[in-house]
Amino acid sequence: MKCLILAAGYATRLYPLTENFPKPLLKVGEKSILDHLIDDIDTLGEVSHYVVISNHKFASHFEQWAAEKDVNITVVDDMTETNETRLGAVRDIQFAIDKLSLDDDMLVIAGDNVLDFSLTKFINYAKEKKTSAVMRYFEPDRKRLTKSGVLKIGENDIIVDMTEKPAEPESNWCCPPFYFYTREDAKKVQRALDEGAGADAPGSFIAWLCHDTSVHAMEMPGKRYDIGNLESYEKVQKEYRGITN
Repeated sequence: MKCLILAAGYATRLYPLTENFPKPLLKVGEKSILDHLIDDIDTLGEVSHYVVISNHKFASHFEQWAAEKDVNITVVDDMTETNETRLGAVRDIQFAIDKLSLDDDMLVIAGDNVLDFSLTKFINYAKEKKTSAVMRYFEPDRKRLTKSGVLKIGENDIIVDMTEKPAEPESNWCCPPFYFYTREDAKKVQRALDEGAGADAPGSFIAWLCHDTSVHAMEMPGKRYDIGNLESYEKVQKEYRGITN
């Protein structure tokens, strides 16, 4: 299994912290956000290769960080240099697939979220279902739903529909940016783009895929900390200290 880490954003809402430094390498507690994610995933021993997809501005930061990790990590530079010229998450995924000729099951995750549970539970869930999969959590705040991927769930955790940033959310099931693609489904990313799937939001591929094949949605077994601005970064620093003590 390969793990693709989406880290090509510019995190403009976190300036000045991220004006010249990538958000996934900001520290939460004693470790960077990326260290928390990879150190957890690697305990399962299922991932043979981690791929960090970066923009050109921050690629060297990730390369320096990767050189100090005792796992197989490749940094892929998508060659964009500004927020306005970014490829978008789904195009970045396809860029990495093409660049490295990837042909395997894939765990695809955002590199800027901290979790209070182990992602190994999600990996095991997807392996048990033998399909592509996502996680879901109940979001009561309608305003937040309109800024997220929203799922409609049928029987046995199957996704009936998914909409990114809906004006009128049809459920309260929110999809965080953690996805498992089977080897066969990973081959469909380019077709999804060719058929008009969104490229910016990472969940756009799942929104297309759930109408092409079965995709399961596991209820998230804990809490995630989404670091979007300076206030949320300060909040996660305080809350995460409370979890780890």
